[in-house]
Amino acid sequence: MGDRFFPNEMPDFIPETAATAGIPAVAAAGDSLSRLLYLPYKALCETLKNSALDLKDQVVRETWTKTGKRVQDYSLYTGALGAAFLLLKSYQVTSNKADLALASEIIKACDAASLGSKNVTFICGRSGVCAVGALAAKLSSDEHLLEHYLTEFKQVCEQIRLINDLPNELLYGRSGFLWSCSFLNKHIGEGTVSSSTMREFVTEIITAGRKLGKGRCPLMYEWHGKKYLGAAHGLAGILHVLMDMELTPDEQEDVKASLRYVIRTRFPSGNYPSSEDSESDRLVHWCHGAPGVALTLAKAAQVFRDAEFQRAAADAAEVVWNRGLLKRVGICHGISGNTYVFLALHRLTGKAEYLYRAKAFASFLHDRARRLIGEGFMHGGDRPFSLFEGLGGMAHLLLDMNEPAEARFPAYEL
Repeated sequence: MGDRFFPNEMPDFIPETAATAGIPAVAAAGDSLSRLLYLPYKALCETLKNSALDLKDQVVRETWTKTGKRVQDYSLYTGALGAAFLLLKSYQVTSNKADLALASEIIKACDAASLGSKNVTFICGRSGVCAVGALAAKLSSDEHLLEHYLTEFKQVCEQIRLINDLPNELLYGRSGFLWSCSFLNKHIGEGTVSSSTMREFVTEIITAGRKLGKGRCPLMYEWHGKKYLGAAHGLAGILHVLMDMELTPDEQEDVKASLRYVIRTRFPSGNYPSSEDSESDRLVHWCHGAPGVALTLAKAAQVFRDAEFQRAAADAAEVVWNRGLLKRVGICHGISGNTYVFLALHRLTGKAEYLYRAKAFASFLHDRARRLIGEGFMHGGDRPFSLFEGLGGMAHLLLDMNEPAEARFPAYEL
């Protein structure tokens, strides 16, 4: 297992009082990472922000400027929409209107490139283009453009109704479209997507889950013939989306019982299998394993106010701390994504230890990621500047560190 992650040799916790007291002699004499860990949080975040802005400019050059401003991959996951999403995050942090204007330009190109696409979700499909486009239009106070994207979104909704074999998972299925609906209602205004429209898809997801979930788990789903349990393609991701919906009491009970089933599947190590009956305890990723499940359990603890879910989320976070310094940089299956687990637990519990652990993982990335990628010891992603696989996700995380109470895993946490 160890070949998938770097040993975590950082202190389990450094109180902020120790950091604000100044860098102790042992850290001053140590390496650059140790010195970062003893920086006061605000001072560190200023360093991280500057690093993120440099990365953001590099991402734009590589994914937009050098391509001649042409879009081949429009998706949020690995394509140009991810660069636009990062630019919007940068605009929200810095109020740099040039970032907003450039994001809008890239989204327009993604809009054209995604016309006729059969992919309908936020992360990989056209509903993401329309939803992010609507947010950019609202931030730009462009009512005409906002109406355009909302009209296009409605057409995606009509398109989905004609697809008979649409899966239910997050990346390519109904849950991924429902997440787009929640995104619009949060950022454009409650009721932008009607509750009746969302109810239609909730009913389909619940009905499908009950049909397959006979026995030990009330809700279950398949993706390519496997009963996945994680965030990207499996049960944890679908339940995460459902918890933002208006559910009937019996549907809520099914969601809670399904979450408890997921908890029972964990390995003795505390990590989670990627699918039912999997015996491989290797993946500590958002897409498969403890990180994605931890985010879902933290959400469940908030929604249902259930101590069992909070304890299970905390246990999963321990796995991430011990095995989550992956030899990859991205948010889907890398250190950047795993860091969001600690930010979510900090929001949920208010415990300083979780904020420190987010600080530690972010400091590791800032201090070592680009060097380790250059030396071949760390995988920069098959699309090395993308939001979900590469440096785009790292830049997003480092910007999110500035306001930890507002930090959210992109396209997963609202």
